[in-house]
Amino acid sequence: MSGKHLLVTGFGPFPGVPINPSAVVARRLAALARRHGLAGGDVRLLILPTAYGAIPTHLVPALAEAPGAVLMLGVARRATRVRVEVRARNRASRLFPDVSGHVARRLTLSADGPAERRAPPAAPALATLRRNGIPAIASNDAGRYLCNAAYFRGLAEAAPVLFIHIPPLPRAGRPGPYRRGRSPVEALAAALVAVARGLLARPSIHRADRAIEENAMGAVPNPISGVL
Repeated sequence: MSGKHLLVTGFGPFPGVPINPSAVVARRLAALARRHGLAGGDVRLLILPTAYGAIPTHLVPALAEAPGAVLMLGVARRATRVRVEVRARNRASRLFPDVSGHVARRLTLSADGPAERRAPPAAPALATLRRNGIPAIASNDAGRYLCNAAYFRGLAEAAPVLFIHIPPLPRAGRPGPYRRGRSPVEALAAALVAVARGLLARPSIHRADRAIEENAMGAVPNPISGVL
């Protein structure tokens, strides 16, 4: 079955983040979305290794299955509110190694790609989160690490795609910025189900720049760390 399923993605651990909150929330979101019958219950979960090599080996095959919508999650360690990413930029940094010790191959993600790719679902998703009690803001900067790289690749697809950065989860017993009476994971996952429902209701769009260089998403050993 293809074309109508929901793809939910999160990231695994990376240096400084041994337990990635995006994976925790993505798992709960996928479970709730199935329970609510989104996409006829066909909700697929993908926890990406935090490595540049995971984009061609994990993300691209999942996108090739033609999901009806893609909701991507990542963690922003300094954020205090949920950030709805409005765009992904065709840029990378060679300063930050991934979990395998590699950095981006070059400073652009795609030699032939546009300077940026924008996400039309961002504005309605932001409104949905706020209606569901989630403190959220729009963000124009998805960073220069794996989150931006994965988002840039995802936005090349015709299906509605959205990336949301979540802040670190508060410690047990503390509600953080979320409504009291629900755990932060439950509150976020429930609100994201509503966001996913909106994504699935949107039509696919034509991407004139859909064909990009997959090899440009590769990685090279980090010359700073010396990891091979």
